[in-house]
Amino acid sequence: MFDNPALLLDSSATPSGKIHWKSPSNIAIIKYWGKYGVQYPRNPSISFTLENAFTETVLTYEPKTDQGDGISLEFTFHTEENEPFRAKIVKFLESIRPIFPFLNQLHLKIQSGNSFPHSAGIASSASSMSALALCLCTLEDELFQTLQDDNLFDQKASYVARLGSGSACRSIYAGMAAWGTTNAISNASNDFAVSFSEEMHDIYKDFHDDILIASKSEKSVSSRAGHALMEGNAYAAPRYEQAESRMKRLVEVLKNGDVETFGEIAENEALTLHALMMTSNPSYILMRPNSLKMIELIRQYRADTKNPIYFTLDAGPNLHVLYPETVIHEVLPFIEQKLVPLCEDEMWISDWVGEGPEQLGE
Repeated sequence: MFDNPALLLDSSATPSGKIHWKSPSNIAIIKYWGKYGVQYPRNPSISFTLENAFTETVLTYEPKTDQGDGISLEFTFHTEENEPFRAKIVKFLESIRPIFPFLNQLHLKIQSGNSFPHSAGIASSASSMSALALCLCTLEDELFQTLQDDNLFDQKASYVARLGSGSACRSIYAGMAAWGTTNAISNASNDFAVSFSEEMHDIYKDFHDDILIASKSEKSVSSRAGHALMEGNAYAAPRYEQAESRMKRLVEVLKNGDVETFGEIAENEALTLHALMMTSNPSYILMRPNSLKMIELIRQYRADTKNPIYFTLDAGPNLHVLYPETVIHEVLPFIEQKLVPLCEDEMWISDWVGEGPEQLGE
């Protein structure tokens, strides 16, 4: 879709520079689980873009001194060399050379770091791959001035991010973004995400998502492996139909501000996601005992107080606690007193619906 063999540097060109992006993670309300082809989703999804869970990526580039074919890359994660991560990035960059053929002509240095634990189920691939995609699209625009239109820039960045990590395509947009064709959103696409911020009710625009770290350990089964296991899951087909049906319901409540129905859908989607893991072959469980304790406490607190506080989970053990700004003064003490002690090392991230990625200066 975005392949462009003309994006090659003149042999006399000696460009160099530095690009710095901060890109957030996101939390899906309707979950994407199951894919086909080259990172295409089996069902539509929609997510809040977060503010405080993010990746910062610095891309430095200069002319390649070794004229051999292939990607020339140095990579550090939290200032330390990480060969497994570097190998994954090289493989990704090799795969997108038809989109950015000039990458072969440059020596690249990537420095990356997260504001949260990696591979613990906070969609680190969403923030990291979206940050990298934004750096690459900025690099293309700096070299060739081909992405001056903001909408085209975002669309291409979302497309490229999707090729690295499906959920990453939604992190390109502020507020809320949808990905995957659906009758609920007319312009939704499998190729890239689209913004849903303008359509959503004001109550969701400053919604809170406090992330409670039940475990900082790396997941026992990666999301990539989990998606693959959906191919043999007996519940896959009805799940995809269910996701489309829930998407239609959710879009309506996002527009009309029905927070109670929003919370019901969010919780059911989280439990469905983890039920799909438990019914895979082989089956696996990513929730930890304290994940379940937190869920029980949230439900009991909601029943006792009638405050609109809900939970969701990504593909990991850590709870995302969702609630509107209007009840923060009642809800926050409950979180700090009852839920935070159940977190590993009492670690949690106070987060909310965010403003999207930001290009940073040096």
